[in-house]
Amino acid sequence: MAAYVPDGVASLGLGLAAGVFRARPGLTGFDFAVCAERRGPVGTDLGVPVVAGHGLGLLARADLVLVLPGSGPPAPRLPAALRRAHAHGATVAAHCLGVFALAASGLLDGLAATTHWQHAGALAAEFPAVTVRPEHLYIDEGRILTGAGAAAGLDLYLHLIRRDHGAALANAIARLLVVAPHRDGGQQQYVEAPVPAGADSDRLAAVLTWMQAHLGEAQPVDALAARALMSRRSFIRYFRSATGTTPHAWLRAQRLNRAEELLETTTLSTAQIAARTGYRSAAVLREQFAGRRGLAPSDYRRAFSRT
Repeated sequence: MAAYVPDGVASLGLGLAAGVFRARPGLTGFDFAVCAERRGPVGTDLGVPVVAGHGLGLLARADLVLVLPGSGPPAPRLPAALRRAHAHGATVAAHCLGVFALAASGLLDGLAATTHWQHAGALAAEFPAVTVRPEHLYIDEGRILTGAGAAAGLDLYLHLIRRDHGAALANAIARLLVVAPHRDGGQQQYVEAPVPAGADSDRLAAVLTWMQAHLGEAQPVDALAARALMSRRSFIRYFRSATGTTPHAWLRAQRLNRAEELLETTTLSTAQIAARTGYRSAAVLREQFAGRRGLAPSDYRRAFSRT
């Protein structure tokens, strides 16, 4: 996989990419390399240069191309290099200001994309053929993916791992990085009113922990609100402020995450997994699983099983 770095590359973005995709003996064998317009030192936003070991020719040989954000303009030859890489079968992903370089290649024309919320208006104005959705953390259009700014690059990269290599590996890497293994791409980039510190925040955190530990049980909102010692209305408001989504959507994502892990790491039947993850039948699990993954649980197990 190749990470393109422009002049003034964001050190955070490069660090996140290397943190997720570097080789880990016994866990991953990714071949992660850095490229630029030409080989040699490239300036970063911290003033400390990073050495690009390859020129743009690397992109045509990569299976995955990451277009990293930076303060400097992209290489003039980058748009054509991205088109060639994509034509050769590569997946191309960018986040934050890197989405502008990807859009300049024309590969985003007719697709939906996101970027840092501060730059969404400029992206839409400069590239009207792109449908800009500033509220999303990341958007998956198959072999073209875009992500929001700053740390949302990590969400995008973990989504790529989960999508292409399975939930167990994504979760293992997330544990090593001490981050949440999955945030849905449709989740808000930020919330206007953060959850205030204090007893209410502590109770909500305890409820989230309880929800994850009891995925196989029914979890009506009224019961969750009572557990948090809040009214239904206050609970829903605090929940959205803390997670960027609703209790129902958050719980569905956690249940599907757990279903993916069980399909990869156990021989439990679909019906048994449905019972353990709170679905009333295997049919309901199959429907929701296919809606998220685009394939049946049995097909997912054949692709990603580690048993």
